[in-house]
Amino acid sequence: MADNLDKKYYKIGEVAQILNLPQSTLRFWEKKFTIIHPRRNDRGTRFYTPADIERLRMVHFLVHEKGLKIDAAISQVNNNRSNISRRFEVIERLKSIRATLSEILDAL
Repeated sequence: MADNLDKKYYKIGEVAQILNLPQSTLRFWEKKFTIIHPRRNDRGTRFYTPADIERLRMVHFLVHEKGLKIDAAISQVNNNRSNISRRFEVIERLKSIRATLSEILDAL
């Protein structure tokens, strides 16, 4: 995980900044993907948990990094969620290892 998610809830602006996405994309994905359902207060303000953010990262991985269209990503999430989660976790770990190795190389 690239960012340390230490708060219990995050507002949509914070999540958009963490994922480097516009807020409108998050709202659109919330309508399309059944796995994304942030809590709302009486005013309608969205509050995302760290688990919601991880699900959004998984969708981001499918749509932006794997290049799947929305319908294909929805199908992948609905039919093969556990396999996608494992692949996503492995790729995130590898990215973290790569960043650490780059830092070590730069220090030498």
